[in-house]
Amino acid sequence: MNEFVDADLRGARFENVDLSGAELRRVHFDDAQFRAVDLSRVVMRGVDLIDVDIHGEIENLVINGVDVAPLIEAELDRRHPERAKMRPTEPDGFREAWHVLDRLWEGTIDRARGFTPDQLHESVNGEWSFIETLRHLTFATDSWVRRVILGEASPWHQLGLPFDEFPDGPGFSRAHDARPSLDEVLDVRRERTTTVRDYLEHLTDEGLDAQTTPVDAPGWPPPKSYPVRTCLLIVLNEEWQHRLYAERDFDVLDDR
Repeated sequence: MNEFVDADLRGARFENVDLSGAELRRVHFDDAQFRAVDLSRVVMRGVDLIDVDIHGEIENLVINGVDVAPLIEAELDRRHPERAKMRPTEPDGFREAWHVLDRLWEGTIDRARGFTPDQLHESVNGEWSFIETLRHLTFATDSWVRRVILGEASPWHQLGLPFDEFPDGPGFSRAHDARPSLDEVLDVRRERTTTVRDYLEHLTDEGLDAQTTPVDAPGWPPPKSYPVRTCLLIVLNEEWQHRLYAERDFDVLDDR
């Protein structure tokens, strides 16, 4: 067990570090940044949580004796009435959700055309640029629909962008230096959204409740069987959340 007592670790960087079961007492995290961090079952006592911005998957979060997760969910649904449609339970609901996403993304793409090419490649506060966001959604569709549901072993487009924690592997690469134009990325994205739309058009109750056949090939997701329903909900969530991120960053660029 390593111990850091009365240590000055200001400015330290921890990446791919396992702190499971760690004990922290009288520790300062002023201005710290946490990205892709698992805080499951963390217990905090005597904590000052002031001017904090938290975004992520929140369940069973009890603050001062109150489970705040349902309150957060209700407020998000109030702010975005279409959000509840991203939790469909039957085929028609999935088709309606995709129609809503199509409409919302159309407005976001129109807004994107008002920015310069450099701005569309610009990272805001360390997040993906708009072009990178579209590239990631291509990767998400290739992974969860074309690979897992449709059974293509290596469906990834060269412009697809995996999540940061996933290493480059067979069949795809991040193409770090790629600077595709908005129209180039939209052409690829259009193919992917058409694939999803066509699949949903013929989705049945039986198909929604089915399990996928494992793909015997390396890549993401890992080659095993998944519920079709889960795969489609993941894609809906990716589309919904990343459009909000893009709009958030556009607001920042507008303010500048």
